[in-house]
Amino acid sequence: MQISNFLRHHYKHFNAAALIDAADGYVAHLQDGGKMMVTLAGAMSTAELGKSLAEMIRQDKIHIISCTGANLEEDIMNLVAHKHYKRVPNYRDLSPQEEWDLLQNHYNRVTDTCIPEEEAFRKLQSHLWDIWSTAEKNGERYFPHEFMYKLLLSGVLEQYYEIDPKNSWMLAAAEKNIPIVVPGWEDSTMGNIFTSYCIKGDLKPSTMKSGIEYMMWLADWYPKNCGGKGIGFFQVGGGIAGDFPICVVPMLEQDLEMEGIPFWSYFCQISDSTTSYGSYSGAVPNEKITWGKLDIDTPKFIVESDATIVAPLIFAIVLGW
Repeated sequence: MQISNFLRHHYKHFNAAALIDAADGYVAHLQDGGKMMVTLAGAMSTAELGKSLAEMIRQDKIHIISCTGANLEEDIMNLVAHKHYKRVPNYRDLSPQEEWDLLQNHYNRVTDTCIPEEEAFRKLQSHLWDIWSTAEKNGERYFPHEFMYKLLLSGVLEQYYEIDPKNSWMLAAAEKNIPIVVPGWEDSTMGNIFTSYCIKGDLKPSTMKSGIEYMMWLADWYPKNCGGKGIGFFQVGGGIAGDFPICVVPMLEQDLEMEGIPFWSYFCQISDSTTSYGSYSGAVPNEKITWGKLDIDTPKFIVESDATIVAPLIFAIVLGW
């Protein structure tokens, strides 16, 4: 039985039914000629979401991505260092001493998965230094994802590949050259490393384009691409990866006083955050109406569950698996 058929047979109620509705809404949006933004919070790359996300990109089911700096880099880290990762299935039982021991052995834990510092962080650092410093010497400036695209497309990392490259969503995105927005890149590992070079005087902050420039770029891209059915918003998790890009619509309409700016034309959020006071991740979609992000009639879906479970299943339906 195909995955899609299995899901439609068994997923009839509650969050399971919301998953089916959200997937069907996604498919309908694309069939009507709409485009889709996918936003990635959390540690989706370390969770190997690339196994389904990369194919979504290749099949033009995604037209733009917003992600944290961690997701931008961790997909590439997984690509070049996967065999050196350490899984800790009993992570809930770890003592402070065991956590300290992981640190001393140069493992950084993300829930049940430990990223190896030398094989992942430092391996990328040496090659990114070459790209960053060359750009600065040439008087060039790029966005964080553009530097990562240069790194991937140069072929210099191919010698290190430890997974099938078809499972890297960043490689798929680079080959398609789809736009990526990376708000708050500075809090990522590579962002910290770039900052350290700036503090030491080896690089200038201006070599890396900023979050403000990302918003300016998005403010130009959105009106040029929102015709027809418009642009949908598929939010995996919450946080800055989702809140940053969704704000472009009220900014264009309210702050720039542009006329005829359409709302996001589809909205789905996958999150295990419960509805709570002041929480963006836990806010129900209707709250976004008051902020000028969604219309009254915008198809709205929320699946309250673990995104590592839900997102691949929705992608499977969209891909017809």
